[in-house]
Amino acid sequence: MAAMKPRVWRGAVLVLAGAYFLLPLLASFVFTVHVPGQGVDFEAYTRLLSADGFTESLLLSLGLAAATIALSLLLAVPALIAVRLGSPKLRPVVEVVCTLPLVVPPIALVTGITTVLRWGPEHLSRTPLYQTFIAVQNPSFPFVLVLAYTVLALPFVHRSLDAGLRAVDVPTLVEAARSCGASWPYVVLRVLLPNLRTSLAGAGFLTLALVLGEFTIASLLGFRPFAVWIVSISGSQARMSVAVSILSLLVTWLLLLALSRAGTGAPAASAKSRTRSRVWSRTPSPALATSRKES
Repeated sequence: MAAMKPRVWRGAVLVLAGAYFLLPLLASFVFTVHVPGQGVDFEAYTRLLSADGFTESLLLSLGLAAATIALSLLLAVPALIAVRLGSPKLRPVVEVVCTLPLVVPPIALVTGITTVLRWGPEHLSRTPLYQTFIAVQNPSFPFVLVLAYTVLALPFVHRSLDAGLRAVDVPTLVEAARSCGASWPYVVLRVLLPNLRTSLAGAGFLTLALVLGEFTIASLLGFRPFAVWIVSISGSQARMSVAVSILSLLVTWLLLLALSRAGTGAPAASAKSRTRSRVWSRTPSPALATSRKES
């Protein structure tokens, strides 16, 4: 009986947690398909693809997410590896810098971005930088949103990658690869990144979820990605906006499953052993080298 009580409590907690998350989704789904006086109607879902701005806003958000993931990883991965290898004492400083966006609210960040974008064209109109300020605000692909989203995603990317680097003996792997003649690009791409696959997948998913759900910065800057489009149609087409929100949540879950499978596609131990065997195969053994000299 004593052993059954923890199981009962765990089951009760799981049931309550599931109800807490699933009941609002179920209520939202009922709202989208139930029309008073008409019964069940799936028009809110069938009209999505033909809705004005749906495809454009979704593709824009996915493109912004891909660019943000690439830029944030390009910034964070080399920096964290360099700190891990060369300056471990700087790790608290890097951690504080990367977690600052959690303290600064998005409304303050977008205010600063707006001030810079307003100041740039006025004072740099006769310089080549003027075209840069215009290009980053291109409505078809606003790169300024990529820069802002990269700042917002840094805390999540840092936490995920830092946890992965702590679980791997980075100095030993790098020393072994470098002693065998491997170049630094080979060390990073073929030795370290395969062992950080799960952390990279987690950082990518968190960044994707952030970009798909971000509203404040894009709305105040005047752009219309997916989250802004959902809010813009909520007043005139409430059922469709809720239907889009449910579908976006399901798509996010499916992407989470896909990224989790990609992150666990090859065990770290096997990737490590394969990489070491490839590195060692390029260098002759000391015994073989000595026998060659004697001969």
